[in-house]
Amino acid sequence: MTKKREDDYPDRTLYLPGPTEVRADVIEAMAEPMFGHRSEQMTDLYTTIVEDTKEFLDTDNDVIILTASGTQFWEATTLNLVEENVLCPTNGAFSERQANVAERLGKNVDRLSYEWGEAVKPDDVRDALEASDSEYDAVAAVMNETSTGVRNPVEEIGDVVAEYPETFFIVDAISALGGDYIDIERHGIDAIFTSVQKAFAMPPGLAVCVVSEEAYEREREKESASWYGGFQRCLDYYDRKGQTHSTPAISLMLAYRRQMKHMLSEGHHARDQRHQEMAAYTCEWARTHFDLFAEEEYESQTVTCIENTQGIDVAGTIETVAEEYDMVFSNGYGDIGEQTFRIGHMGEHTVESIEALTDAIEDVTGL
Repeated sequence: MTKKREDDYPDRTLYLPGPTEVRADVIEAMAEPMFGHRSEQMTDLYTTIVEDTKEFLDTDNDVIILTASGTQFWEATTLNLVEENVLCPTNGAFSERQANVAERLGKNVDRLSYEWGEAVKPDDVRDALEASDSEYDAVAAVMNETSTGVRNPVEEIGDVVAEYPETFFIVDAISALGGDYIDIERHGIDAIFTSVQKAFAMPPGLAVCVVSEEAYEREREKESASWYGGFQRCLDYYDRKGQTHSTPAISLMLAYRRQMKHMLSEGHHARDQRHQEMAAYTCEWARTHFDLFAEEEYESQTVTCIENTQGIDVAGTIETVAEEYDMVFSNGYGDIGEQTFRIGHMGEHTVESIEALTDAIEDVTGL
């Protein structure tokens, strides 16, 4: 096997469900000189990105930023908030994986299962909560099911869970937060988390979790919790030192600081509007030439899953678009691989940049 050199790989524009495009100055920020992670400079850096994130997300809840992927908070939120029983609505690969994580951690998991492409319904969540013989410690839901392009109505689900004060609401917003506005406090979300390589449009390697005071207190009452992602451990250390309890990826946090300034300049609502416009364009294009895999009125705002009704060679089209146009989009996920393909319209993309991709797909497929 011949080893490829770095210059053998062309620079291609990413239209994936993550990672996505990163601004040049954000990349450049990672080249700033290194400093100690227990220094005053680190305190300034970490407190800045935490407080900027709270401002951008319009939340007074606590924010944790860890060197990790968002997967870390699947584990941490389960360990921190679930003693025994958790309800997991599943309607795709990642919501199913969230349920699997809870099972691997020894929790009793009840699934509220839907066909792939369908959205979770708040009334079904209420019925499940009412019908349960044992009280659920938490409901754990995915906001944006990346595998199917479904945007679950987590606001309405949160309103239902709020009717059960002893049940906490955990939201995986990994492919949505930063590109799809959500009022965290209004809808009773106790823990919501993301990975920065998605709609935050940063290099991979950091995970963000927003934690309610009630969730923090719940963990304090438990005999065991996550060590690395423990709410109390992370937040108490931040209160004392303004830093992370373990060595952070300093260069990535420098990039985070730079990108968060861009996000604050644009504003959360304006960023949300731009993502709405990209989603509307992509969905209209998909309906014109193919069809949407997601249930109508539940289409994602950050990634569109397109049903391959034309029977195109998905893998071949992806390869040709990459080679001829230096653009990369995604095949379908898992069992719906050749039945679907996905376009990520998140982060710093615009309608114009998404149109450039769809024009390329049309050209390659002869649509």
